[in-house]
Amino acid sequence: MQREMSVAGAFYPARDVELERYFEHFTQLYEEDFTLPSLKVKAVIVPHAGYIYSGYTANIAYRLLALSGLKNFAVLGPSHRVAFEGVSMSEAQSYVTPFGDLEASRPLYKHLQESFALKEKIVHAEHSTEVQFPFIKYYCPDAKIIELIYGRTEASTLSDIIEEVLSLPNTGVIISTDLSHFYTLQEANKLDQFCVQAVESLDISLLHRGCEACGILGVEGMLLSAKRRHLRASILDYRTSADASDDTSRVVGYLSAAFS
Repeated sequence: MQREMSVAGAFYPARDVELERYFEHFTQLYEEDFTLPSLKVKAVIVPHAGYIYSGYTANIAYRLLALSGLKNFAVLGPSHRVAFEGVSMSEAQSYVTPFGDLEASRPLYKHLQESFALKEKIVHAEHSTEVQFPFIKYYCPDAKIIELIYGRTEASTLSDIIEEVLSLPNTGVIISTDLSHFYTLQEANKLDQFCVQAVESLDISLLHRGCEACGILGVEGMLLSAKRRHLRASILDYRTSADASDDTSRVVGYLSAAFS
């Protein structure tokens, strides 16, 4: 069973040539001002909006993953279209991307299926996870993945899954979330700083003082796991859609962070 592309041509280009130009452009912009940090990355937080808005932010994290040596990834994202209880794991054997198929990690799938009460795949077109697949295939072409989408659940449940994944050799975690939605730029910056500072300091209490990330449960689960596994968080980038659109009246916030 293949997981077909559902938001190609909308959230990201459907042609590999166009996608590669995006990634090269993001890298060139970054290297005009910054040097990629030297980090041994085990997990990242990345955004999931259209690439013209959040691709630059995500690109930094994926360049680090390309240097990590990790071979398997669990990609976790919130469900935007379907309401359900718990966590759903895709049964797909491969994931279609413009760069070719991204294979599923059958050993990781089997391990998590045996370890947790995960639902059969009930969400078939979730963009929060799908927009990560072209990045993974481009930067980690031999990597294999599993796709996990969560509905109403507890951050501790996600943390248990994240910790199990992180305990496995050559295996990492990708947490997908955007930050605040449709506030003015000034309001968004204020709210998003709760998220940014919470991630940087691994301070879960800060998340609940104002962070409005759509994937806040995944972020909280990651912070719980990072604290227990003594990982350090590094903020890679924060910006809003206003950086691309110049519209400061209704913006969405984006964050990328690395855990090493």
